[in-house]
Amino acid sequence: MERHSITLKINGESYPLEVESRETLLQVLRDRLHLTGAKEGCGRGECGSCIVLINGRPMNTCLILAVAVQDKEILTIEGLSDGETLHPLQKSFIERGAIQCGFCTPGMILTGKGLLDELPRPSEAEVRHALLGNFCRCTGYLKIVEAIMDGSEG
Repeated sequence: MERHSITLKINGESYPLEVESRETLLQVLRDRLHLTGAKEGCGRGECGSCIVLINGRPMNTCLILAVAVQDKEILTIEGLSDGETLHPLQKSFIERGAIQCGFCTPGMILTGKGLLDELPRPSEAEVRHALLGNFCRCTGYLKIVEAIMDGSEG
């Protein structure tokens, strides 16, 4: 298998790596860098459990090859807080009870952040539209939508 020397910029830090052509960003994040917030759910880009922000946009890491994101800014859930200080959106998810098992939560939060960065005061319909690629099997979506809308005020 062909290998490539790349440098990924994740959460403000540079990571020089040797990766195989076929390695996904999700595999590199979880298996090599031990950033396990992004989860493999469906492996087809349909559930949103593996979402991170790439250049500010929510992207499914199970569909992206690691070699394709060199020189891009990658933000994972691990990089969202400022040390022990949670991001306002993370606080909002906790306060609203928008977390059950937590499997989908990182993708939901990062999808919400991507939306709020682009559209600081979204309507409920805009939040629901942004979440179309994220599935939660525990909570239902009302508290998640409310948490994102509350996060816009944070």
